[in-house]
Amino acid sequence: MNPPTTSTSRPSRFWRKTCWSFDGSLVLVTHDRYLLDRLSTVVLSLDGQGGAESFADYSQWESWQAERTPPAKASARSEPRAASDVGSPTKTRLSYLEAREYAGLEQRVAAAEELLQTRRARLEDPAIGSDGPRLLSAHTAIDEAQAKVDELYRRWSELEKKKN
Repeated sequence: MNPPTTSTSRPSRFWRKTCWSFDGSLVLVTHDRYLLDRLSTVVLSLDGQGGAESFADYSQWESWQAERTPPAKASARSEPRAASDVGSPTKTRLSYLEAREYAGLEQRVAAAEELLQTRRARLEDPAIGSDGPRLLSAHTAIDEAQAKVDELYRRWSELEKKKN
């Protein structure tokens, strides 16, 4: 019963008749409020955070929901943010993948720094000092290795901030 139905539609009448004669528990997910009010002896509301409330009917739940939800301000978008809200990042936890990445980041940084040192030693080799193309190639390799090290440190810092 995915699409909303009216109380006079054929599927709604069928479900009302079938469910009314059923002598057990039933989990009913429907858009049909009339059907829900007619058949339900208990409406269980799940809040999505592990909590649950029970109600006699849909109308009671609707009233409770209206009391629970504060009315939205019309000018909420035009109001400036408070000074305390501006620079305060929300604290979040690392996701599973981020935690795994964070755990192996130190080894990746060490390997990248070792590669950078190897390439730096190659650049400083006197044998390529007079060979322009090899010197340029060694310099490009150092730039790439340094960029990789910088990127790994940036990511490490980002995950560290998110972790704490």
